[in-house]
Amino acid sequence: MRQLILSPRWIAWHLLTLGAMATCGWLAMWQWGKAGSAMGSALNVGYGLQWPVFAVFFGYMWWRFLRLEVRRLKSLEEGDSAGSGTPEPELPVPRRAEPTFSPFGIRSAPAPSVTDDEDPELAEYNRMLARLAQQDE
Repeated sequence: MRQLILSPRWIAWHLLTLGAMATCGWLAMWQWGKAGSAMGSALNVGYGLQWPVFAVFFGYMWWRFLRLEVRRLKSLEEGDSAGSGTPEPELPVPRRAEPTFSPFGIRSAPAPSVTDDEDPELAEYNRMLARLAQQDE
């Protein structure tokens, strides 16, 4: 964990987050000062309350990203220590058809052919789109 926190990438994230939080704090103080002046209004009070919420949001997102990175590194370490366990299932590669060009310059790709055995709803939808395209021509 310490190695992750002290990595150059995360040091940049720490500085960016602290800078954003400090800027939000400064803007909140500035709005409160404006609200107390003769030209101040309720709008300045609203902004004065809003800027600290933004600062908390920056802090929360920093914490969330850090936890996600730690979780990702732990899963990689567990995967390495597990050796050649069960591989992840492969995702199906979508079939792509060659794009066509209409006289109006609109680029469209015909729907991939899907049989009724694979997905009857998708096959029917593709047939309906083909009929509509044929009517347009």
